[in-house]
Amino acid sequence: MSVNIRTRVKICGLTTVENALMVANSGADAIGLVFYEPSPRYVEIEQACSIAKTLPAFVTKTALFVNPEIDYVKAVLERVQIDLLQFHGDETPEFCEQFGLPYIKAIRMQKSTDLAQLAEQYASSCGILLDAYKAGVPGGTGEQFNWDWVPKNFSKPIILAGGLTAENISQAIMATEPWAVDVSGGVEASKGVKSEEKVTLFMQQVMRPIE
Repeated sequence: MSVNIRTRVKICGLTTVENALMVANSGADAIGLVFYEPSPRYVEIEQACSIAKTLPAFVTKTALFVNPEIDYVKAVLERVQIDLLQFHGDETPEFCEQFGLPYIKAIRMQKSTDLAQLAEQYASSCGILLDAYKAGVPGGTGEQFNWDWVPKNFSKPIILAGGLTAENISQAIMATEPWAVDVSGGVEASKGVKSEEKVTLFMQQVMRPIE
């Protein structure tokens, strides 16, 4: 089995400087800042600016949007030190490309989802994030989709999301062999507040050698 020697980890939905530093110290490769107001993990620009400024080198700062206005994305990027964009709505490739930063596109998985076609459509992305489908909810559902739907040897790096926890992450990595995993609710004490214990356990399970 050609499992990555190390699966990368993004922990999404950070809302405080303290939580962001804890996540970085746990060994996470990236953090996610949610710029989508209906989300319980939404951050204001000022709040996000403080978080981004305090993070150490080599922790990727990701800005998550859902069908945003162009001016809003630009306003975030003018103030916040962002490395990567993440789009969770119906954004076109042309929309995603226009901001001069690398981006990943989230796909809400269903059995009928044509991932090969979507990878071709979003060829300019640096990865495809696979999340659970729930009608009317663009992401962060805390629900798991069928991992059998994840193709092997895919043309784009796959970031696995959806209902991941310390209890199932080893199984998820073995089943899907993703480039990276993305977790939010699975490591929380409450919405928007990460649990140091849960983050630590999650990271330990990800970094555990494949048997």
